[in-house]
Amino acid sequence: CSFFLYAVNGLQARTFGVWTLLSSVIRCLCAIDIRNRTLYHITLFTFFLALAHFLSEIFVYHTAALTIGVMAPLMVASFSILGMLIGLQYLEVEALSQNKKKN
Repeated sequence: CSFFLYAVNGLQARTFGVWTLLSSVIRCLCAIDIRNRTLYHITLFTFFLALAHFLSEIFVYHTAALTIGVMAPLMVASFSILGMLIGLQYLEVEALSQNKKKN
């Protein structure tokens, strides 16, 4: 976590690493089963959490500077949220079309 202005202890670094690993696993599972609406919503929520985390570190706690190291995850989270919200519309349309076929 080299983008933080203040020293980070080992516990904080490992916690952040575990969070990153967990969110990566969730995102990979969603990529494998993109039509699973519950998993899709959980994945979308991970991007909102990441965005909120980095924005709070910059603007609330002032523990991170607005450098490329912080801007990169902000951009990834923002573009991912946008793309997933667009994709969510397709999931809803697909679910409605499958319900019509059953009836």
